[in-house]
Amino acid sequence: MPLAPTSLTHWGAFSAGIESGDIASVTPLDGDTDPSPLLGNLPGAIRHSARVATPAVRRGWLREGPGPSTRRGADEFVAVSWEELTELLACELRRVVDTHGNEAIYGGSYGWASAGRFHHAQSQVHRFLKLLGGYTFSRHSYSLGATGVIMPRVVGTHNDLFERSTTWEVIVEHTDLLVCFGGLALKNTGLNHGGTTSHPARDALRRFRDRGGRIVSFSPLRDDVDGECEWHAPVPGTDVAIMLALAYVLATESLADRDFLRTYCTGYDRFERYLLGLDDGVAKSPRWASEICGLSADELTALARRMAASRTIVTVSWSLQRIRHGEQAPWMGLTLAAMLGQIGLPGGGFGHGYGSMNEPGLPPLRFGLPKLPQGPNPVQTFIPVAAISDMLLHPGEQFDYNGRRLTYPDIKLVYWGGGNPFHHHQNISRLRRALGRVDTIVVHDPYWTAMAKHADIVVPSTTAFERDDYSGSRNDPLLMAMPKLAEPYAQSRDDYTTFAALADRLEFGEQFTEGRTARQWLVHMYEKWAAGLDFAVPAFDDFWAMGRLRLPTEDGLTLLADFRADPQTHRLHTPSGRIEIFSEDIDGFGYDDCAGHPKWFKPSEWLGGARAARYPLHLLANQPATRLHSQLDIGAVSQRSKVQGREPMRMHPADAAARGLADGDVARVFNDRGACLAGVVVDDRLRRDVVQLSTGAWFDPADPADPDAMCVHGNPNVLTDDIGTSSLARGCTGAHVLVQVEKFDGPLPPVRAHEPPVIVDR
Repeated sequence: MPLAPTSLTHWGAFSAGIESGDIASVTPLDGDTDPSPLLGNLPGAIRHSARVATPAVRRGWLREGPGPSTRRGADEFVAVSWEELTELLACELRRVVDTHGNEAIYGGSYGWASAGRFHHAQSQVHRFLKLLGGYTFSRHSYSLGATGVIMPRVVGTHNDLFERSTTWEVIVEHTDLLVCFGGLALKNTGLNHGGTTSHPARDALRRFRDRGGRIVSFSPLRDDVDGECEWHAPVPGTDVAIMLALAYVLATESLADRDFLRTYCTGYDRFERYLLGLDDGVAKSPRWASEICGLSADELTALARRMAASRTIVTVSWSLQRIRHGEQAPWMGLTLAAMLGQIGLPGGGFGHGYGSMNEPGLPPLRFGLPKLPQGPNPVQTFIPVAAISDMLLHPGEQFDYNGRRLTYPDIKLVYWGGGNPFHHHQNISRLRRALGRVDTIVVHDPYWTAMAKHADIVVPSTTAFERDDYSGSRNDPLLMAMPKLAEPYAQSRDDYTTFAALADRLEFGEQFTEGRTARQWLVHMYEKWAAGLDFAVPAFDDFWAMGRLRLPTEDGLTLLADFRADPQTHRLHTPSGRIEIFSEDIDGFGYDDCAGHPKWFKPSEWLGGARAARYPLHLLANQPATRLHSQLDIGAVSQRSKVQGREPMRMHPADAAARGLADGDVARVFNDRGACLAGVVVDDRLRRDVVQLSTGAWFDPADPADPDAMCVHGNPNVLTDDIGTSSLARGCTGAHVLVQVEKFDGPLPPVRAHEPPVIVDR
C-alpha cells in the first residue's frame, strides 16, 4: 500500500496509508523519538458516520424563522443545497447587522481546530466577520484564562512563560530539583497548538534523572509524573497553601534571597506581612498548611530547606489555575521562585506549563510563521472566553474584569467554527439554556458534535486531510507541508470556499478573497513571510516538493536570563519594571476575591468545605490521555479506553469498595447541578476521596429535549459550576468539582453521541 505524503496534526506529524478515500494506517514522522499514541485516532476519521454530509438547517428555524428556541439539540434537521444555505445565511447575517448592529454577532470559534496556517477555522471565521463589519469577541482561553490576566500584571507577559521558557536541555544540564505543583504529565506533552514534530520531554527527564536530578510532585494523581518521583498527594485545590508554607520556611530561616527580592521584585515586604501573619494573626507556617492540605508539616519544612540548597525550578501546571481563585497558584509559584533568588540562572527559577503542552521546554523559532491576515475588528466589545453563558443569559448586565467595568452585549447570532464548547464550558445545562435564547446559531464543523446538534445552520467543513495547507508552531523547528490526502467527504467544503461565496453574496467578496484561490493564498502567505526573513528559504514549489523545511531556533534559553543580567535594559512590562509580588494596580481594584498579593482563598469546591458533606468525592476533570480535548472521540484510541461505551472514571479501591463498585461497572456521578454515567476503573494511583474523569467525551443527553438530562456518555461538565476564577480574570474553573458516586443498576441507555441527528429532505 503506497504511503501518502507527510502531514501534520497538533499531536504529531505522520505518513498515511490511504484506502477508499480514508486514512487506513499512520506512521509517525521519522526522527520523533516518542510519538503520540493519539495518531491512532486518525484511521477511519475522514469517512466516519459522524461526519456532516450535507448543509443542514434545523427544522424549527426553517419553519418558524429566527428566534429563541427550546428545541436546539432535540430538533430534526433538513438537508438543503449549498445555494440555499448560502442564501439563508447571508440573509440572516444581513438582518442581524441591519437590525441590531454587528455587536449582536458573537464570533465564538474557540478551539484548536486545524493545525493549518491558512485553513485555520478561527482565522477564517474572524477574517470574514471583520470584513462584515465586526463582531463581539472573546479574550484569553479556557486553558489559561487566569494566567492570561494575572501574569502580564505580575511579570509583564504570559506567552514568554511558555514560548521562551527554560529549555529541557538547560534543565537536564543544570537543574537539581524540579518541584512540580500539579505534576508533570507526559500525556499532555504530545500536543502543541499548530503542530508538533518532536516529543523530547520523556527523554529529557530520563537524562535529568540519570544525572541525579530529582522530581517532587504535588498532585492527587501519582501518574501526573511518569517514572520515579517524590509524590505528595495533597487535598486537591490546596497548592497555594503548600507554597505559602514553603515560603514561610524560607522567610523565617533566613533562606530567602533578599538581595534578589530588593533588586528584581517590588512589594515583597507587603507580602511578607501576610505570610508571617502580622496583620491577620495567622502565620502561614507548615503546621498551618498541614491542616489544610493533609501533608506532613515536617516534610514541607525539609523540602523548603532542600529547595534553598539546590538549583531548583518551581513549576506550576496550567490545571491549577482552572479553579476558583486560579490566579493565585501561578502568582504564588513565581513568588516562591523569586524568594529562592534563582530566576534567570541556568536550571533555576520558575516554569508554568511543563507537562501541560509540548511547548514549555522547547526552544522557540527566531521569527514568526506565515499567517492569514485578519485585519482590525471594528467592534471593540469583548467578553472573557469562559463567560459565554453569562453573556447570553444577562444582556445589558455589568461585570468586573481586569480593573474595568464592562457590559454584556445583547447577542442575536452566535457564529462558531473550529471548536466544541460542550467540551470546554462548565455547567452544560446552563449553557444549553443560554444557547436557547439567541435568534440563530451557525456552526461550521466536519462532525456532528453536540455544538453542531444545537445549531440552526450547520455548515459541513472539510477536515485538515481533505485540503492543501502547511503548518508549524512557534516552538517546533519544522514547517510542514500538508498536501490533501483524500477528496472531501460527501458535500463538505473548506471554510474558505464557504466564506468566499457568502462574502460575494454580501458584496465584499473581492475584499475577502483578494482575488486569490486557496492555493494562491498558500503561495502568497509563504512568499510574504519569506521576504521578511534574514536568511534564504526555498521557493514555495520547492518547499512543497520537499514536504518540510527546517527553521532555526533559539537554543539554550533560561527564562528571564536577560532581565537578571540587566534589569534596567530589560525592564519587565509591569508598572515597576520588576516582578510584582505586590501589585498596586490589583490592590486598587478593591476586589474581595483577588488581593494585591498572592493569598490563600478557600476554594468553593474542595474537601475541606461544608459542601463535601453532601458530595464527598473531589472530581478532577483533567485532560484526556486518549485524544486532544474532544477531538476524534470517535477514534480507535479513544474508543478503546471506554468502559461499556462510557468515559472511564478512576477511583481509589477504598472509595469504590465503599460504594459496592468494581472494575468495569457503570456508575452514576452526580451533584445538585447534574449527573452523568461513567465506567469505573479501580486504581490506587490517586488519593482517597478523589475521582478522575477526563473532559472531552461528546455530550450525550438521555433526553435531548431536557436541558437537565443526564449525560449517558460521561461528560463531567454537566457537574461543574459556571463561575469565573475571580473578578480579575473570570477564567475557567472547570477542573475541580465535588460529586457523589453510586452504582447504576438500571438498563444502560445507548450511547448516541457519535450518531448524526435525524436529517430529512425537503
